[in-house]
Formats: sequence, C-alpha cells, structure tokens
Amino acid sequence: MIALGLGAAGCAGSPRAKSPFASFPWTPDRGDGTYSNPILYADYSDPDMIRDGDTYYLISSSFTSTPALPILRSRDLVNWTIAGHAMENLPGERYAAFQPGAGVWAPAIRAHAGTFYMFVPLPDEGIYVLTAPHPEGPWSAPRLLIAGRGLIDPCPFWDDDGQAYLVHAYARSRAGIKDRLRLRPMAPDASRLLGEGEIVFFDPQRHPTLEGPKMYKRNGWYYILAPAGGVTRGWQVALRSRRIYGPYEDRVVLAQGHSLVNGPHQGALVDTPGGQWWFVHFQDAGVYGRLVHLNPVTWRDDWPMIGALSGDEGAPGEPVLRHTKPDLPRQPVATPQTSDEMDPTADGRLSPQWQWHANHGDGWFDLRARPGWLRLRALPLVAGERWSAAPSLLLQKLPAPSFTAETLVDVGASDAPLTAGLAVVGETSAALVVERDGATAAARVVLRIDDHVAYSAVMERGPVRLRVTFTDGGTCTFGYAPGDAQTHLIEDAPFTARAGRWVGAEIGIFAATPTALNAAAVGTNAHGDFDYFRFLPANTASTDPKISDAAVRR
Repeated sequence: MIALGLGAAGCAGSPRAKSPFASFPWTPDRGDGTYSNPILYADYSDPDMIRDGDTYYLISSSFTSTPALPILRSRDLVNWTIAGHAMENLPGERYAAFQPGAGVWAPAIRAHAGTFYMFVPLPDEGIYVLTAPHPEGPWSAPRLLIAGRGLIDPCPFWDDDGQAYLVHAYARSRAGIKDRLRLRPMAPDASRLLGEGEIVFFDPQRHPTLEGPKMYKRNGWYYILAPAGGVTRGWQVALRSRRIYGPYEDRVVLAQGHSLVNGPHQGALVDTPGGQWWFVHFQDAGVYGRLVHLNPVTWRDDWPMIGALSGDEGAPGEPVLRHTKPDLPRQPVATPQTSDEMDPTADGRLSPQWQWHANHGDGWFDLRARPGWLRLRALPLVAGERWSAAPSLLLQKLPAPSFTAETLVDVGASDAPLTAGLAVVGETSAALVVERDGATAAARVVLRIDDHVAYSAVMERGPVRLRVTFTDGGTCTFGYAPGDAQTHLIEDAPFTARAGRWVGAEIGIFAATPTALNAAAVGTNAHGDFDYFRFLPANTASTDPKISDAAVRR
C-alpha cells in the first residue's frame, strides 16, 4: 500500500500497483494498532512539534498562503486535524501580492515559563516572534526579533540555568550561505538577541546544505538535529556536545537507505509521557508537496537513532513504512479537514483547510448572504499577471495521491462580467470556470490551462457542477454539468499538475472580474456562490449525476 503512495510521490523505481488506500481519503491509522507513513499525505512542509500535556501540536511552513502558520492537533501522533492558524496575514505590503517562494519558512514552536513561542522566519525580512498562552492561541501579532535577508529555520532554546539561545541556518538564495549553523544568546523573554554568538557547526564536505536546526538537551548533552545534503537526496544529522557552543560531534541518524522515502528531511523530536521518543519529518513528493512521516527513535549511547535500525551500531536508521502506533491513549481515526458544505460558522470564519493565495482582505467572502453557500466577491485581476497569481484564489492542499473533487457554482443573474469556478494551481495551472462577459444572457463553461483556452461551450444560466479527477502523478481530467445532468468529461484537453516553488500543487475555487474592467464599475455585486466543495475517491463514476449530499463531511 505504501509503495503506491510513495510511488505517486515521485520516488524513482517504486512500484505502482493498484490499491484501495491510494485514493481519498488517505488514512494512516490501520485500525489494528499500527500506522502507515506518511501520517499526513499533504503539504505540511518543515514540520515542528510540541507536546502540551497529552496533546501534540504540529506547525509548518505556509509561505505566502493566509491565514498563515497552520496548527494541527493530535493525541496519538497519527490522527491529526487542523486546529487553526497563528497568523492572519503576513507583515509587509509586498504580501498583498502573491510572492512565489517567499513568506513563512520553517517555524519553530516551544514553551517557556508558561508562555508558548513561535519563531517564524521570513527569508527576505528576518525572524519574527509570536507568543500565546496556549498552542491554539490566541497568538500575538508578529514582532520582528532580528532583521536580515537569509536568516532562516530559527529554533529557541532555554537552558537549565534560565539562559536563552537561538540557533538558525542561512538561505543560499538570500545570504549566499547554505552549510553552517549559528547559535546566538537571547534574552529569556525573547525580546532581543544579546550578541552575534558563534558558528557552532560547519563541515561542507561531509554535510553540505545544512539547515533546519532544532535544539534539545538530554542527559547533560546538548543536541542539534539538522538535515543535510538537500531536500530530495539528503539525510538527518544529530550533533551533540557537553558545551552549548561546542565543539559538536556529528552522526547521521536517518537516511533513505533502501527505503522508498527520499530525503528524509527536517522535522522535530518529541517524547511521550511514557518515555517513548518519536521524530516527524517531511519527504519531498513533487506535485503533492512535502509529506509528513513519523518514525520511532531509539537512544543508543546517547545518540537519537531514528527509524528502522540494523545490527550495525553506527549505521543510520531507515524510514519505516508501517509501524506500531505510539503508546498513547486511543483517539478516533481522523484526517485533516477537506470537504466543506459551506455551513455558517459561529465566528463567521472559513473552515481551516482554506487559505488565500496571499494576504487577504475583509469582505472577500460571506457565509451568511446565502445560507448554505459560500459567496466569493469577484475581485479584479491585476493587468499583466496570470489569473493563477491572484491573491483571491481560495485554495487547500492536495489530500491524497488520487481523488475526485467537485463544486457547484452559481454566478447569479447580474450582467456584470465575471469568471468563477474550480482551479488546480502550481507551476502550471488549470481552471474550469463559468464565464460571463455581461453582453448576453448566455454564459460559457471554459477550461483555461495557464493563459490559453483549452475548451469552451455555451451554457444556459443557472448552477453548474464542476469536477476534476486527480490521479497518480498529477493527471487531471475535468468535467461539468448543468443542474442534475450527467457529467460531461473534457477528455480532449489533458492537463498534468506540477508543484509550485517549494510547495505542492493546490486545489480550490475563485471568482474574479476581467483585468481590463474598472473595479469601481462592478461594485460589490459581482460574485460567485459555491454550494459545496467535496472530495471522493478518484474512481467515483463520472456518470453519477452529482456527488451525493450524503458524502462524508470533513
């Protein structure tokens, strides 16, 4: 089963046998006391984690998507749901526009003296700090701790004597450095840094592209866990020393070996109340993004050896594909939220799986104007930019190797020029939309692949179902139907999704007005209404009149 999932993720030479587990929903809990990796078949890049009592919280990179800094919750390290986000919008006017490859990189979450901290790098601006009384918030506004380009992957550490430190790496794309770690002294309340500190590890011949440091202390040893060698072909290194500034000795504690898991890349070490240790890390899976794996940790001679171990005491572990679950209280099988029935929420917010493509504004959506529907305001596209760069794209992560997604869109009765529909977005993008130019009563169903029209058909006014089936490796087949008619597949316009810059492809919905249109002329009346957004297995028949209202709500 896992061989198929990882094969879909792009591992060379991996089997591609059919399996019922390859389609939506991806559920790592096998129901027999074991789990399968990845535990999150979704793009939760650079995961970090903390235990608060009997509950675990995981955060990840979010780049320019907002709300930013997703927070996931679990009690058993296998079944996860989205608890919310720590940051509404990113600091800085530039993030009103989509900025590929920028934004939030590799945050860290820690607790000290009753306060929870997130240290958040924006590689073009510097390192920010957020605080909260609880991992689920409310989180403070971001405060700039240190300005500078290329300062990335920060992790705070409080020693037994109360002194505080910050370890971080450098981004070659901004700083020209990619292979050293710096440790700086810091005020215990994280209000300021107290000096430049020292480079504590630099060995470019053996560990190039060293990044993602996470710092711990155990049995009098200081540890820094950091990935080396690059995202797709790298390995996990443990550094240790009896002195906080070193010198540090090193050991490779996790590598791909003979497994199907390329990388494996940076993550977090965490313990259980019963004394077990576990490590979460990501695997780069191409179009699917960076998937999260869970591996057991065995302490050997005070080294945290990760994954399946051989008889050789010094050999690194290899990622496990299936393993006994952590010795933790049982919880119901759960996966991150995906499908959405667009029901109003108590606080008027969107379900937490949704993120805008860049910083978002008030009034971009409404869950109350038409009960049971999500209304997206049609915002003007920016002249000269691709529609796939619009900040008002409302997207979520791909949830499984293969799936079918469907939405029902209604563009209303006004004559305002409008386009609204379903999108798959990455380095290449496609959108199946209902378009209306305002001049006639008729509308069109249009499939746009990047900047060209691949299919167009006249459609009477009224709600239209839009569907895409996403299969192994990113092959997308679109289809549509008015009302309750059978789905018409657009089989002569193939599209293969591709990852974005350091992120997987995303899927979602949007409404927009043409670039040439003066936004003031449209006012606030132009909109697209969406009745639902549902996922089902990829083999859901295209001849089904529609995805059933009885579909599982997630």
